[in-house]
Amino acid sequence: MNLLKSTGTIAGLTMVSRIFGFVRDIILARVLGAGAAADAWQLAFQLPNIFRRLFAEGAFSAAFVPLYNRKMEEDEQRSAAQNFAIDVLSVFVPILLIFSAIMMLAMPAIIWFIDDFGEGGRTTDFTISLARITFPYLGLISVTTLFAAILNSVSRFAAAAAAPIMLNICMISALLIAMAITNGSIAANSENYWTIRGMELKSSEHLAAYLLAFSVAFAGLLQMLWLFYWARKAGFSFAIRKPKFNADVKELGILILPAVFGAGIYQISRFIDLFFLGRLPEGSFVYLAMADRLNQLPLGIIGIALGTAILPALSRFIAKDDQAGAQRLQSNAIELGMLLTIPAAIALFFAAGPLVTSFYVGGNFEVSDGTTTANVVAALVIGLPAYVLVKVLIPGFFARKDTRTPVYTAGISLLINITLNIILIPVYGIYGLALAGAIAAWCNCAMLYTMLHRRGHYRIELSLLLRILRITLSALGMAVVLIYTAPLGEGLYDGNIWQRIGSITALVSVGGLVYAVLAWATGAVDRDKITMLTKKKAAEEAAQEGQ
Repeated sequence: MNLLKSTGTIAGLTMVSRIFGFVRDIILARVLGAGAAADAWQLAFQLPNIFRRLFAEGAFSAAFVPLYNRKMEEDEQRSAAQNFAIDVLSVFVPILLIFSAIMMLAMPAIIWFIDDFGEGGRTTDFTISLARITFPYLGLISVTTLFAAILNSVSRFAAAAAAPIMLNICMISALLIAMAITNGSIAANSENYWTIRGMELKSSEHLAAYLLAFSVAFAGLLQMLWLFYWARKAGFSFAIRKPKFNADVKELGILILPAVFGAGIYQISRFIDLFFLGRLPEGSFVYLAMADRLNQLPLGIIGIALGTAILPALSRFIAKDDQAGAQRLQSNAIELGMLLTIPAAIALFFAAGPLVTSFYVGGNFEVSDGTTTANVVAALVIGLPAYVLVKVLIPGFFARKDTRTPVYTAGISLLINITLNIILIPVYGIYGLALAGAIAAWCNCAMLYTMLHRRGHYRIELSLLLRILRITLSALGMAVVLIYTAPLGEGLYDGNIWQRIGSITALVSVGGLVYAVLAWATGAVDRDKITMLTKKKAAEEAAQEGQ
């Protein structure tokens, strides 16, 4: 597999999605601000998305891909793999329907629990209604994930990586429609009234939130149809059968349950964060969501892309008992991930203020909201390299059908996260919550590597450690330049649109250029390996020969 090409395909399309996501959040910040309606929307939106990333994209993909690849190896005609997928789909869909129905019925209790047992002021009919409208997205996108896993297993990454763009387009459209209905006047004290689902809405922010909720459910349907089309085009056909718990489906189920914890530490942490956020002041859901958007940009482009790209190839190496090939693949993934992630984390830490101001401040999102969000960003990105490393290390277990070990490390990390939240939140508020998650991520990363090392599955070579050191030093050199150049743009970061674009573009360009020069000069970039990874033939030879 051409690792750089596969990662680049996923990362490039993920970047397009993240750009649309930024546009969405820029409009969202100005339309909803950081008030009660915005908090209600963020809570309603995060619930299905946390479950999606935890169960569908995390646990399901991690467990399904190795089994599906095994079926592909057994039968070149793909009939065994296709039957396996149909069996899984036939069991998967009824379970999703039942789970979604239960969650929607229990939504008042769920919101009450998150909202400091109803004391946080967010347990309202409005919040509950929004959450019920958005939650069907989980079922739709979970079926979409099965189609995506099939395409990824045959190294067709583009269609699945492009699917999230649809969600952002639908949400942007909903916001624009809301602004058009109110003649561009979105304000908390609007004199207009609307009635949706029997509820009288006394603010245009409520209208915008409802349209956003419906757009999420509609986007889930579009994404499912999109991946279904591409899976059919790849030669697969699907049919719903009577649910049958055969040996293969049972094996998948056994792998999924522990994989929920092993692959989903980040999402489990986010769910725990909801519980603690419900006990913080109004706007906390918004601050974390906006900050996490910046944190998710490199995590999604680099970490998720690498994890998605290497799992099928790593599974094939393990199936062939090629331990050397598996070692090289993970080392290459770590090196490529750190080459991009460490500078991203350091840049976000030192330039969070200008970035947040340029992207979000304006309309109902005030300067004080931007300051709080920037500080949350700085705390979150401390754990960014760890989150990416976890995405690269976990496939080392799942490719060997070991989903138990990541459960133990994830469980310990969760306990660390909860303990730190209890200690830090009373002192630092929302900043303590973000920092606790970052520290827990590093603990999880350390434990995962230790277990791989002890079992002889993977060991970081001295050359890779030295490479990471050079990368870090180069990124710190960039940080020094950012510290002195960022203040030069004061007054422009919150100016008109062209001033914002120009100032941020200049700041990012300077930082990127300095890092690139330092990385090249210090040898942080392995020129031969980058050249090798960009050439398919050379990459294949390297995988076979160890060079």
